[in-house]
Amino acid sequence: MSSRSKIQNKKLIILGQEIVPGKNYELNLSVAKLHTSTPVQIPIHVNRAKEDGPTVVLMAGMHGDEINGIEIIRRIIHRKLNKPSKGTVICIPIFNIFGFLNLKRELPDGRDLNRSFPGSPTGSLASQFAYQFMKEIAPIADVIIDFHTGASQRNNFAQIRCDYDDQRSLELARIFNPPLILDSNVISKTIREAIQKIGKQYLLFEGGKANSIEDVIVEEGINGAKLILNHFGMRSFKIDISLGRTPICLRESKWLRAPHSGLFLAKVQNGNFIKKGEVLGIVMDPFGKIERKVKAPKDGVIICLNEAPTVYKGDAIFHIGQEIVEQ
Repeated sequence: MSSRSKIQNKKLIILGQEIVPGKNYELNLSVAKLHTSTPVQIPIHVNRAKEDGPTVVLMAGMHGDEINGIEIIRRIIHRKLNKPSKGTVICIPIFNIFGFLNLKRELPDGRDLNRSFPGSPTGSLASQFAYQFMKEIAPIADVIIDFHTGASQRNNFAQIRCDYDDQRSLELARIFNPPLILDSNVISKTIREAIQKIGKQYLLFEGGKANSIEDVIVEEGINGAKLILNHFGMRSFKIDISLGRTPICLRESKWLRAPHSGLFLAKVQNGNFIKKGEVLGIVMDPFGKIERKVKAPKDGVIICLNEAPTVYKGDAIFHIGQEIVEQ
């Protein structure tokens, strides 16, 4: 059986399996093997409606410790939100299986999977993962929504990151309707760069922190996915009217770093609007001799907060979104 994914005359084939209209499938993408020669497979859920339409990919677990995204897709599958009335929904709850098994960001070779695209069939383990995705899944997708979280103890306020120069992505980000949309340049060798180069639409959702399930973040991700499916006529979900907000669009952002090593106490919360000169937090030595205030350099909004109780000098502690774009 061929593992090649393609569409021929409205025939949808994924991983060698013909996807019949009106049917659901659980497939496995084989990427690598353990030292015991046991194959490692990425579970993929495919739901195709009877009526043709767009193909939307919902994926998470690019980094193995980003559990919020995994939980977003788990709930989408559990609530049967991934069953379209038109088109096809592909769910990949855990892309980086190796990282998830170890609850670590990287693959066993120490590489960041999201710096390994478009990959190579003979490259590193991370490169092979990326290559298989770009070969088997990306070509049949119209839109890919990739769910991420902050790293370590850095907690991201729910946000979509996109390049404002890409009008299609910005429009799709507004349809997703997160609290924040951040103008973010495309980074080399990321999945976002690889997907945009082949002319597909891609959204990067960031929310919460690693190794954590945060209900507010999870529901934000689910509601955004529902809005995207609504937009393409694939479902007709009712959305909580309390989410009838307009996203805050931010043109730039800046990290503030710890001025001293010691204990760290934040004085503001994630998502807070702040004013220039406002005290955002305090870094203290454990012996009561030093207290250094961290003040806002400009007006803005907190888009990521370091929740670690101790920091070293130079550690990133506040990510501040600046220059709010008029709607």
